[in-house]
Amino acid sequence: MARSVSLAAYLALARRAPPSDWRAPEGLRPPGTLIWGHAAEASRITALVHVAERLSGLRGEVRLLLTLGEGVRRPERLGPGVILADLPPENMTAAEAFMAHWAPDVGLWTSGHLRPALLTCAGRHGLPMFLVGATEEAFEDARWRWLPDMGRALLGQFDRIFAHSANAARRLQRLGALPARIEVTGPLQEGGVALPCDEALRAEIATTLAGRPVWLAAMVRLPELPTVIEAHRLAARAAHRLLLILVPDDEDDGPEFARICEAESWTTAIWSNGDMPQENTQILLADTRGEMGLWYRLAPVTFMASSLQPGFGGSDPFEPAGLGSAVLYGPHSGRFLPAYKRFAAAGAARIVRDADTLSAAVNRLTAPDHAAAMACAAWTVATEGAEVTDRLLELVQDELDRRTGH
Repeated sequence: MARSVSLAAYLALARRAPPSDWRAPEGLRPPGTLIWGHAAEASRITALVHVAERLSGLRGEVRLLLTLGEGVRRPERLGPGVILADLPPENMTAAEAFMAHWAPDVGLWTSGHLRPALLTCAGRHGLPMFLVGATEEAFEDARWRWLPDMGRALLGQFDRIFAHSANAARRLQRLGALPARIEVTGPLQEGGVALPCDEALRAEIATTLAGRPVWLAAMVRLPELPTVIEAHRLAARAAHRLLLILVPDDEDDGPEFARICEAESWTTAIWSNGDMPQENTQILLADTRGEMGLWYRLAPVTFMASSLQPGFGGSDPFEPAGLGSAVLYGPHSGRFLPAYKRFAAAGAARIVRDADTLSAAVNRLTAPDHAAAMACAAWTVATEGAEVTDRLLELVQDELDRRTGH
């Protein structure tokens, strides 16, 4: 690659920047495959996590090293396979320390807002890099005008560029990206991995519940339980055979959930005791982990809890949506707000605020035609962008195979 005078000047200036409080990573790099994903915007975090989850399903355990763009709020909680790390300052010494410690196998940089020192160092380490969802706006800052040949040098670090639009692709070409490396794909959207279930068990329970209206309250926090139970009581007045599948957010709360349900004289089947729902069961307390794929498939309507009261942040709507369940959610779903906005705009999710609005929504959606229309819209949103993810996974796997000699 031809030497960029502008890039050399930028890196020289970056060396003079005042010292920061950033420290090189300590400890050992985790073993196995490590994908570095940089979320320049908050909306890209869940998309990157989804890519890593898909890769884990295809190749065994894959960890995601997640870095965030300037001003992006740190997620409140992430899965066990995600490592959250701070970006190094914009100088080669710090960038080298970052790359040498983590030694990722593939890099995914979303949106734009490029970091010249870090990307230059990644290139020197021979790291395969993909620029995903590159937007036109991400290349509007002043350095692209004042350092005109830097664009070609930086964009040349990427093996493939997924442009958000045709306008973004043209902008990238004007900055020096090779047309052969650009694909117009649209944005990398967050999605969900279809959770598995025991199909024989699903069929057995579905036969037992045939003809009964069913709804699911998932990831319920203990302070939300009275509202959920009252909503079930109200909804059951219009559908007396209504069954609630109740999933605590914390399985350790299962005994307290059971005590409250039984104290209020609900006929309760407790899954951890080996109980199966019967004709007279009013609440199935699903108080173990690992069966969410089963419950989403059995319930045409799911209320995603951890959202009725502030402080919990909501629950991921892609899990039920991808398995054909209509989605209800509370007003405090800030961790997943971009996703809920997409679902709500498509008529695929509905907000509820208390027992009255929750029971009314459940009653409306126990009508099969209403639930089916909403679930279909939810599935459409959940699978949007699947082609982009599939194409990215194909390219990433090719690079991983080359690195391992497969």
